[in-house]
Amino acid sequence: MATNETKNLGNVPRWDLTNVYPSLESKEYQAAFQDLLKQLDEIEAYVRQERIEKSENGPAQTELDDLARVLTEAVDKRNKVSRLYGTLGAFIASYTTTDSFNQEARRAESELEMQGVRLRKHEVAFRGWLSGFGDKLPELIKRPGTLAEHAFFLQEVYEQSRYLMSPAEEDLAAELTLSGANAWGKLHNTTTSQLSVDFEMDGEVQKMPMPALINLRNHPDGQTRKRGYEAEMDAWEKNKEPYAAALNGVKGEVLTLDTRRGRTDALHDSLDTARIDRQTLEAMMEAMRDSFPTFRRYFKAKAKRLGKEQLPWYDIFAPIGKTDTVYTYEQARDFILEQFGTFSDHLQGLAKRAFDNNWIDAEMREGKSGGAFCMDVPGVDESRILANFDGSMDQLSTLAHELGHAYHNECLVGKPYLRTLTPMTLAETASIMCETIVSEASLKLAKNKDEELAILEQNLQGAAQVIVDITSRFIFEKEVFERRAKAELSADEISAIMEDAQLQTYGDGLDPQYLHKYMWTWKPHYYYAGFSFYNYPYAFGLLFGTGLYAIYQQRGDAFVADYQDLLASTGEGDAATLAARFGINIREKKFWEDSLKVIGANVDRYESL
Repeated sequence: MATNETKNLGNVPRWDLTNVYPSLESKEYQAAFQDLLKQLDEIEAYVRQERIEKSENGPAQTELDDLARVLTEAVDKRNKVSRLYGTLGAFIASYTTTDSFNQEARRAESELEMQGVRLRKHEVAFRGWLSGFGDKLPELIKRPGTLAEHAFFLQEVYEQSRYLMSPAEEDLAAELTLSGANAWGKLHNTTTSQLSVDFEMDGEVQKMPMPALINLRNHPDGQTRKRGYEAEMDAWEKNKEPYAAALNGVKGEVLTLDTRRGRTDALHDSLDTARIDRQTLEAMMEAMRDSFPTFRRYFKAKAKRLGKEQLPWYDIFAPIGKTDTVYTYEQARDFILEQFGTFSDHLQGLAKRAFDNNWIDAEMREGKSGGAFCMDVPGVDESRILANFDGSMDQLSTLAHELGHAYHNECLVGKPYLRTLTPMTLAETASIMCETIVSEASLKLAKNKDEELAILEQNLQGAAQVIVDITSRFIFEKEVFERRAKAELSADEISAIMEDAQLQTYGDGLDPQYLHKYMWTWKPHYYYAGFSFYNYPYAFGLLFGTGLYAIYQQRGDAFVADYQDLLASTGEGDAATLAARFGINIREKKFWEDSLKVIGANVDRYESL
């Protein structure tokens, strides 16, 4: 895919996936899709042949050796088909996330999702079958080879098997979600990515894609930030109704299925997926709430620097201090590679491959999704990164963050697919570490106090979003679920919940006249039926990563090998068990408080400059 010369930013690339398949029309892609169909046919036949199904009498296989054979073959088949399905999904996503106008890609996405239903049905049958193993499972996972290697995966599936409807109901739910929550999520993604606003910049009215308009929050001119905020709010106001319908649809489906599956609430499934317990979440969230006065000091100090008593929403991301640096893409690349090299050659080498081989789609354009993400492409043991690069320090940090995800994926290469399934809580570990490496280097290299203040401001912006704003999102989503259980919510009701959540968290740090009541319209996480409360894992990642960085500062190079081993193991243990390797108890409030103190010290430093 092309590399484009963007004004003042150098050569800003689009990603290249031709080493996966040449194109959606290519014979290679079609052959891979046919291979998927064949594998699914074979799995379905195998399920029938071996009677892999839930039964009140337990598994049909009565002999332990026979049970071990079937379980081993079932796991091996799951690994193989999941790797192929993941590769096809990533390839299609490379089109749908960068060009939502591409009808062929959307059709391919729909075709793959239909096969995903078949895969989901097999997963449900497998889980139901495994639920009857009882005391046989501990004996089976001791057997060397596939079963011992997948011990954690099998134990986790067994534990989660208690939250299943009947096989017929699970099959129906898998099929209906395509025209239910999944369809609502597609509507949200397509319409937000295609939304553009006429906006005057430099005396000229231009059609500005929504990600570019949102990025004006970083603009150095206060009036431009305010006008951008007003234009954004007006756009969401005009489009709020379909998003309210989509949110009601997604949350309604989640509530219905959670109830039928015997879940305590929507948070229950999220915690299991994140591989943490309520005690851990409560310890972390309590520490975060206790830190709000510190963050409010930061907001007030920033408002004062801008000549205001309270900070309006459109100034939350205003640049403070002075830096002459506007990065070209090449400069951002070189700086990241240099700093990654101070941590390890392995990390630097991975990042160099990503830059040299166009793993990154960095250009802003209409039809492209906003924000940033990194996706694994299993079939070629690589990653691809989406960003919207504008030359800012924020985007430099974003690139480092997403390359951290790619590094994590690299550490998992060579393991069977089912042993790489990482919860979001741990998936943010490497990204936060890489972001911290770059930000700490930026602070050390600051030329003067003004530049130091600018860099510190960028760090605190990010921390405030992950601690304060993410808490507001958690409060918002919890309230939406509670109210949606009683009735559908209007767009205005949803907006009121969002404003109230922001007031609870930002408090007097923000000007209550200028909040962002439409945050729910454009954050895609609220529209993911597969993972409710998508927000708190980011806070976990920041604070866990901050704690690990502190250990790295103490241990130096000796830390790196243990850290890489941790990243390679995130699909094979819960968060508490893996954290214990470094002497960390995540169920105690103290660990989270200590990480927050590091951020608090930066607030003190910010106020003193």
